Amino acid sequence: MTYLETGSVAFRKANGSLFAGAFATFAILYCVQPLLPIFSRQFHITPVISSLSLSVSTIVLAVAMLAAASLSEAWGRRPVMLVSLLSSSVLCILSAFSPNYLSLLGLRMLEGVALAGLPATAMGYLGEEVNPRGLGMAMGLYISGNTVGGLGGRLVSGFVAEVASWRWALAATGILSLICSLAFALWLPPSKNFFAKSLNWKKLSLSLLEHLRNPRLWLLYLIAAMLMGGFVTLYNYATFALSGPPYNLSSSLVSLVFLLYLLGTFSSAWIGRLADRYGRTRMLLLSGTLALLGVIITQPLPLIAKIAGIGVYTFGFFGVHATASGWVGNLAQNNKAQASSLYLLFYYTGSSVGGSLGGLVWSAKGWNGIVQFVTALVLVALVATGLLSMLQRTGAK
Repeated sequence: MTYLETGSVAFRKANGSLFAGAFATFAILYCVQPLLPIFSRQFHITPVISSLSLSVSTIVLAVAMLAAASLSEAWGRRPVMLVSLLSSSVLCILSAFSPNYLSLLGLRMLEGVALAGLPATAMGYLGEEVNPRGLGMAMGLYISGNTVGGLGGRLVSGFVAEVASWRWALAATGILSLICSLAFALWLPPSKNFFAKSLNWKKLSLSLLEHLRNPRLWLLYLIAAMLMGGFVTLYNYATFALSGPPYNLSSSLVSLVFLLYLLGTFSSAWIGRLADRYGRTRMLLLSGTLALLGVIITQPLPLIAKIAGIGVYTFGFFGVHATASGWVGNLAQNNKAQASSLYLLFYYTGSSVGGSLGGLVWSAKGWNGIVQFVTALVLVALVATGLLSMLQRTGAK
């Protein structure tokens, strides 16, 4: 096989294009997060209902990725990713014209379907095209695009909403994502190690079951779901906590909290490289422990404690994500895109379920409840990491 080698022009182009694609995808997905308090006021809805503008996209995205990954096995990685980026950018622009909250939710659901193509396929593309020796670094760089995209979408929407309105915020995000989609189309090298398969849904379903019978994959999926559920819960309800008493920050100032995503950009690439060198299990344990420490730090009342704790959690979370997602591609011997899409199905299901349940916890117990809820999720992930370590030592498949 002909691989993309670390340091080559093609390797840099692949990383640049997937970085741009990831930026567009996650800017669109998360641009509504700093707008949640605005939606609550504008449409006279509760925080739980407001959070659905994010949750419906992520849960639909999670399910749609299974179909998108299967389609990419037959149609190719590049076409599926390109259609995903262009259609989701257009839908984001259209969502700015929503006449009411129900229509906004409907468009956000459609965006979830459209967004599925890139995250369902990108890790499979990297697993096939990049030399395994450099896969951890490539995956880390791709995930850093996720973090910068999530950060960019949140900052753009938060600041534009402050000076204009939430409608202009969504339109600006869609236009920016459309530009990134065009860059993706220009830079992504064609697949050299991809061989199209006939679109046999029965065979593809059997391959999904094969992945689900692998206990190590199951544990990685569980770890992703727990940590992502905690991550989205922290950021969702930090927007409410910081915009209310005793902090009373404006939406633009609250959106600055998302600059902490830059810590994830660094940790995903750095921990990804360390995982290649020192072992994935060690990095999962280290990163998960940092996430636990972070959520505990957010408990005290001072603003600096909450910000510092969210930052530590972000650093640990993206270290876990970079390590676990790269490991999935390594463990899956066949249909790597499907294995990656299952990982992301659990990942985004954790986001949707965790984010919505967190709203109930917030309404009932405030920030103290959020800390307890996220701590429980992280502890489950750490137990799963311990079990994964045991399987590694025993050589279980």
